Amino acid sequence: MSLILQIEGAELAYGSHPLLDGAGLRLMRGERLGLIGRNGSGKSSLLRVIAGQAVLDGGDVRTGEGVHVVLVEQEPVLPPAETMRESLVLRGALDDMHDERERWRVEARLDEYLHRLSVRAEGDPASASGGERKRAALALAMAMEPELLLLDEPTNHLDIGAIALLEEMVQKLPGLILITHDRAFLDRVVTRIVELDRGWLRSYPGNFAAYRERKNDELEAEKIAARKFDDFWAQEEVWIRQGIKARRTRNEGRVRRLERLRDERAARRERLGNVRLSLDAGERSGKLVAELEHVHQSFGGRVLVRDLSMRLIRGDRLGLVGPNGAGKSTLLKLILGELAPEGGAVRLGTKLEVAYFDQMRAQLDPDRTLAETISPGSDWVEVGGNRKHIMSYLADFLFPPERARSPVSTLSGGERNRLLLARLFAKPANLLVLDEPTNDLDIESLELLEDTLADYTGTLLLVSHDRAFLDNVVTQTLVAEGDGHWQEYAGGYTDWIAQRPAPADQRSAETTRTVAPTPAPAAARKPAGAKMSFKETKELEALPARIEALETEQSELLAGMAALKGSAMQDAARRAAEIGKELETVYARWEELEARR
Repeated sequence: MSLILQIEGAELAYGSHPLLDGAGLRLMRGERLGLIGRNGSGKSSLLRVIAGQAVLDGGDVRTGEGVHVVLVEQEPVLPPAETMRESLVLRGALDDMHDERERWRVEARLDEYLHRLSVRAEGDPASASGGERKRAALALAMAMEPELLLLDEPTNHLDIGAIALLEEMVQKLPGLILITHDRAFLDRVVTRIVELDRGWLRSYPGNFAAYRERKNDELEAEKIAARKFDDFWAQEEVWIRQGIKARRTRNEGRVRRLERLRDERAARRERLGNVRLSLDAGERSGKLVAELEHVHQSFGGRVLVRDLSMRLIRGDRLGLVGPNGAGKSTLLKLILGELAPEGGAVRLGTKLEVAYFDQMRAQLDPDRTLAETISPGSDWVEVGGNRKHIMSYLADFLFPPERARSPVSTLSGGERNRLLLARLFAKPANLLVLDEPTNDLDIESLELLEDTLADYTGTLLLVSHDRAFLDNVVTQTLVAEGDGHWQEYAGGYTDWIAQRPAPADQRSAETTRTVAPTPAPAAARKPAGAKMSFKETKELEALPARIEALETEQSELLAGMAALKGSAMQDAARRAAEIGKELETVYARWEELEARR
């Protein structure tokens, strides 16, 4: 395997806080690294250094000969332009490419990935959502075919379908380094975990599950070693204070050893503390929390909720799952009574005390200080019946006293999430609503939040695309199945996958094996929901092969364009674009028949 990246003796500090302290790393072709660590440990800074967007204070970063590096930031910035495609051309500086053939190939691949990631090429980048911007930046990155792709929290704002597609795409890359809190993504994608811990990079072969096992053993060994070191150091300190004996010539070596011990202990950087969470469910609500009867809701001419009837009982832990734009946030507002349904009825239970975690963090005033955000007008908060000083309470969420008077605007994304959790947990609530709470949280904080929710006795409504988090927290899942239909399943994400109906092509194959079909007359296209004809069933079965053939032809055209010139190259590019449009039509037909089936 050839070398893609080598880092030696890396030093990087902001103020007096070292992010990299003599760190080293090697990445070989074919490796996919998951970079993990606490919020603020320097992971994003390291990616910027590798991408050439920041420089080290000391040490060296080298890439292999000809290695092309592409970074997709946590919040990608898209240049102003009339369309999304034009903005991406500017972002990738495609117009500045000297090799015309390569520019043609990149732009053709860009069109392909925009389609695969469901990005509207003609959409307005200025009005794009966070998810659309992230998918667009990912499409450009994949189109540029980098030898080393750097991804900073790529799953933020993506729905489960887009995450699964991204998992598939990145496994074909020569080299990958990604930062993510999504443990399922790490387990499916990476070949090695690299932890940034107190300025050092520590490597663990395998996926996240393998890392967790080794890390637990390592932490226990570290605690034992630290305790033995401290005991020995304490004994030596007692000895040096005994007086004149310590200054005798025969003990000079022991004195020098003690001086080295003092230096080692001063240099030893203790492990960062953990967030300390506690959640007060307050007074019990009534047994019925909410009941929906034949609820119907639409927005912008599109049905988001169609004829939904369900009951939410005290103590339920309901996860809402569906693609972006399916109406999850709208459904939350209907359940909470914040939005009156267009049709049907919603009945709320009694004695409800609601705490709402908003994924957009709209509840945080950027001009207020952290202390004012948690407890306006008071230096005390009451949690679980106990009064606690605001400084002590903020320290539970890893905010030191000197940060208490800082404005919210100075916080990072992960810090804002922690502050919003601190605000929510500062008051009792028997109905907790969490809309994408895992974005920007580090894995340790995420797992602690899971443990806290496990002990929560109230009712929970959770919107999340984090599959592991859903599995570990919810007891039932409400899934958007298209056209405004929602279906409830017992258990979390994995349970839903096991229970959901088989895909249309699989069911068609099973039907073909067990039932001898009889020919049916051709018919005009039927409305959604009508029974499929035999001809349509066979058409659906044939579509995957047709899609594969078109994608293969397109890939071969793009690969062969390097050897073409003039009109031949233009003809190949034109045919590749035609295939892209044909694929859009075929995919749309596939989705239509699959939904009908």
